[in-house]
Amino acid sequence: MFGIPLEFFLFALTLLGVAVFHHHTLAVAVIGLLVIITYKLLFTGFTTGLGFYGLGQHLLQEWVILTNLLGLLLGFALLAKHFQESRIPEELPRFLPDDWKGGLALLAIIFVLSSFLDNIAAAMIGGTMAMTVFRGKVHIGYLAAIVAASNAGGSGSVVGDTTTTMMWIDGVAAEDVLHGYVAAVVALLVFGIPAALQQQRYSPITKHAKRGIRVDWVCVGVVAAILAAAIVTNVIVNLEFASISDRFPFVGAAVWVAIPLAALVRRPDWSLLPGAFKGSVFLLSLILCASLMPVEHLPAASWPSALALGFVSAGFDNIPLTSLALRQGGYDWGFLAYAVGFGGSIIWFGSSAGVALSNMFPEARSVGPWLRHGWHVTLAYIIGFFALLAFVGWTPHDRHKPAPATPQTVPGAHQRIS
Repeated sequence: MFGIPLEFFLFALTLLGVAVFHHHTLAVAVIGLLVIITYKLLFTGFTTGLGFYGLGQHLLQEWVILTNLLGLLLGFALLAKHFQESRIPEELPRFLPDDWKGGLALLAIIFVLSSFLDNIAAAMIGGTMAMTVFRGKVHIGYLAAIVAASNAGGSGSVVGDTTTTMMWIDGVAAEDVLHGYVAAVVALLVFGIPAALQQQRYSPITKHAKRGIRVDWVCVGVVAAILAAAIVTNVIVNLEFASISDRFPFVGAAVWVAIPLAALVRRPDWSLLPGAFKGSVFLLSLILCASLMPVEHLPAASWPSALALGFVSAGFDNIPLTSLALRQGGYDWGFLAYAVGFGGSIIWFGSSAGVALSNMFPEARSVGPWLRHGWHVTLAYIIGFFALLAFVGWTPHDRHKPAPATPQTVPGAHQRIS
């Protein structure tokens, strides 16, 4: 249709269904996925082959990413509850300012946490802290800001986000993404101030900490142990076993080794898992839909194309977008890291951090209110990008790997059968 593969229209209809029927997002996402798979089985095939063989090969390519993400989403749901029960969030009012600046300071804390934690963990810990200091009433604009802070904080660190870690594994030097923080810090100020003001008008920050609070340091130790398992495993795999990192979900498995061990000293709230599982299946369905899109060719690497990829990342999974950009080469990796990392904050399901937070705050699962009340996130993305362009400038990096050989085309793949 109009020269655009029909798969994109089917995916767009799925996203529209999620926006309109936001009380039935899981059903809409699964139905959309099944429709797209059926269409490709009958008419176009997959980049990995035709029919069920091609589908099976595609799933074999994607299963590690999907399983890792499922393990992290479920594990961090339990971790966030442990953090809440540690009572550290109840101590925060003692250290945060008593007005809107307290909301801004909390977003800055999330930003810093995400520079060395996975952005899912940073978002869920941030949501737990916000739920406590704002007495359970968190404005949807502030929820968008929490997601934005978690994504911005990881955009200049090779251990802060899945996409930057992918670049690191692929051979991009850590310092080649570091300048992404120029855009990220500017963006934090642009969205952070209006979001903090929104939240202060909606439900002011708790002015005084409760007296007699005793921090449960065992819970703190459990949280630290689970996070350490994920971080250390990720670093070891990336440094020592990068060649097999795409063959097994090491990070997700490490989290689920740590959780039962930690249960020996603090029992997790297992009742959270069914709800977290439903939210996770929704996310994985959308990610799988995005991976089935025929996006084999990106526009030539340039700052306008990097800017556009950020907006694309709001609706498409940023992992396949990053993979394609790495194969293409010629990008300024700091720009790309910021664009695909922060751009997913524009819509709530554009990043795994947004979906994870929506498991805690189901009212966030609505595109219209998210865009309307989180307008400052889109504005921040644009201003941050052009601040980076003005202060640092677009400096494309030389290809860090030889150009890949032209892949063999699959007969009939991505062509309508007449």
